Amino acid sequence: MIRKFDFLIIGSGVAGMSYALKVANAGKGKVALICKTTLEEANTAKAQGGIASVTNLLVDNFEKHIQDTMIAGDYISDPAAVEQVVKNGPEGIRELVEWGVNFDKNEKGEFDLHREGGHSEFRILHHADDTGAEIQRGLMEAVRSNPNIEILENHFAVEIITQHHLGIRVTRRTPDIECYGAYVLNPDTGKVDTYLSKVTLMATGGTGAIYATTSNPNIATGDGIAMVYRAKGKVKDMEFVQFHPTVLYNPKETHPAYLITEAMRGYGGILRLPNGEEFMQKYDERLSLAPRDIVARAIDREMKIHGLDHVCLDVTHKDAEETKHHFPNIYAKCLSIGIDITKQYIPVAPSAHYMCGGIKVDLDGQSSIRRLYAVGECSCTGLHGGNRLASNSLIEAVVYAAAAAKHSLENIDNYQFNEKVPEWNDEGTMTNEEKVLIAQDVKEVNQIMSTYVGPCLGTPGSAV
Repeated sequence: MIRKFDFLIIGSGVAGMSYALKVANAGKGKVALICKTTLEEANTAKAQGGIASVTNLLVDNFEKHIQDTMIAGDYISDPAAVEQVVKNGPEGIRELVEWGVNFDKNEKGEFDLHREGGHSEFRILHHADDTGAEIQRGLMEAVRSNPNIEILENHFAVEIITQHHLGIRVTRRTPDIECYGAYVLNPDTGKVDTYLSKVTLMATGGTGAIYATTSNPNIATGDGIAMVYRAKGKVKDMEFVQFHPTVLYNPKETHPAYLITEAMRGYGGILRLPNGEEFMQKYDERLSLAPRDIVARAIDREMKIHGLDHVCLDVTHKDAEETKHHFPNIYAKCLSIGIDITKQYIPVAPSAHYMCGGIKVDLDGQSSIRRLYAVGECSCTGLHGGNRLASNSLIEAVVYAAAAAKHSLENIDNYQFNEKVPEWNDEGTMTNEEKVLIAQDVKEVNQIMSTYVGPCLGTPGSAV
C-alpha cells in the first residue's frame, strides 16, 4: 500500500509532537505521526527533573546558562547551537504552556525553579517529579485534538527511502542524497507499506536499551540513527553516551530502571557509601552537584574500590513533609520496595541514560540528507558536546523542533512526491517462528555494552 503525507514524522516524544503541532497549525499539508508502540511510550515521559530555561532575570541570564552548558560539555559543544537553544528557551517554554503543559509555581505565581548538577542558578522548571510525563500529557492532548495530524500507533519504520531504492548507487560520498519518505511495517497486516513524503522528520529517541541497565524504555534502540546511517547520512559523537549517576538500584527492574532525579541532589541530597561515608569531596569541589559525567564516574570508581553494587543518596536530613511534597512519585516508588526515603538511604547506581551524539544536523535541524530533518535525542545538534547538562534535553527538542518546522515550511513548496518509488520488496525473506536466538543476542549485546562500554575515567561524558 502507498500512502502520501506532506510531513512524515517518525517518533512521538516532545520533539516529534512539537514539530507536528507547528507544521499542522501552518495548514500546509497532511501530517502523519508514526510511533512504534503507543503515543504514551516515549523517553520524554520518563524525564523527572525538569526543563532548563532562563526565566528569573533578577539573578539569571543567558550568558550563565551558556557557560554552564559549555563547561558541562567539556567545551566540545558547538557555541552556535548552545546560543540558539539557550536564547530561544523562554519562547519554547511559552509554547509548551500554550499547548497545555503545566509547570509548578510558587505562592507568588512565579515558576517554582529547581537547581540541578552543573547549573549555577535555579532555572529548572518542573511539575513535581514527573515533568516529562506532564509534558507528554499536554502535547498528546494537543496532538490528538488537532484534525490535521493523523496518528499511527504501533507502526514500525523500517527504512527511509532515497535514490538507492530507485536503483541508483548511493555512497557516503554521493552528493545531494534525498529522502522521499519511509517504508513502514504495519503489524496488523504484517505488510511493509510505502509512505511517500515531501519532508520527513526523525524524532526516534536514543539508544539506552542496548545496555543491561538503562533509565530508557525498551523502545530506545536507536532505530532512527541506524536508518539514517544505513542511508549514508552523517552521524556524529556516538561515543558520548551519558550515564545518569542515580537510578534506583533494584536488580528486578533494569529495563527501564527507575530514575532518581538530579533535582533531588539540587534539593540537598548527599551521596554516601552504604556505611554513611561521603566521597564526592575526593572528586570535585561541587560535591554531589557536579555535572553528571563526573558524578557517574566517581560512583563507578567507589563501587569498584569497595566491591559494591550500589552507593546511596541521603535525604534523611531534610524535612520529611517537604521531601514528600517535592518528590511524591519517588517517595511512593521507594516505599513500594520497602524504603522510606525520609528515614532511609536510597540505593543508587549509574545507568545508561542519554545519547549525546546522533544524526548530525545544522541549526535548522537539517540532516546531511535533503528533505530529512532530525530533532531530539536521535540528533546531534552540537549542544551537548561530551556531556549533556541536566535538563537541557527537553528544551533542545522544543527549540530545534521549532527551527526545523520553520525551515521545512519555508521550503516544502519546492518539493514533490517521488512517484517512481517502488513498493517494499520482501522477496527471499522468511518468518522466524523461534525468537529465542534474537532474545539471546539482545542479552549478549546488553552485557557487552554494560561491561566494556560503560562509564570510565576517560573523556568527560564518553563511554569509551
